[in-house]
Amino acid sequence: MPAANIIKDDPLVVNHFFLEIDGEVISQLSEVNGLDIELEVVDFQQQLPSGQYAQRKAFSKPKWTGELTVKRLAPLDATQDAIWKWFETIRKKGMSITSLDSERKNGSVVIYDSALKEIARWNFMNAWPSKISTDSFNVTGNDPVSESVTIQYEQLDRVK
Repeated sequence: MPAANIIKDDPLVVNHFFLEIDGEVISQLSEVNGLDIELEVVDFQQQLPSGQYAQRKAFSKPKWTGELTVKRLAPLDATQDAIWKWFETIRKKGMSITSLDSERKNGSVVIYDSALKEIARWNFMNAWPSKISTDSFNVTGNDPVSESVTIQYEQLDRVK
């Protein structure tokens, strides 16, 4: 009797992924965190006719805002790096109160399979970098320098 094939597709294997920001691919990523899509929950209690309390949970509203954390190899020259330029522009000039979208960008986190075919995509909107953290240095280490970039967004959708 042949073995039953209960799995029809291979799982998503995440070793080919990229970050796109306004169409520009940001590579040399090692990790992406924060692809969280959630619904806000409201807890409430109600008193039953018998006098007992019952605790309930209900849907409140979608939570649209959040943040991504992207870990990548530190660029050799931060002055030529797109993310550093974007971050420094906001850091030095701020974001205009009358034009919130002037420095906010849209982007995607994209997963590819081993044949480099796109298989999953999360789109984020109205995003901006709020923090860049560089790894600590250690004379006994032999690892490349990495940095983590925190990106704030106003909406995240998984579209594929």
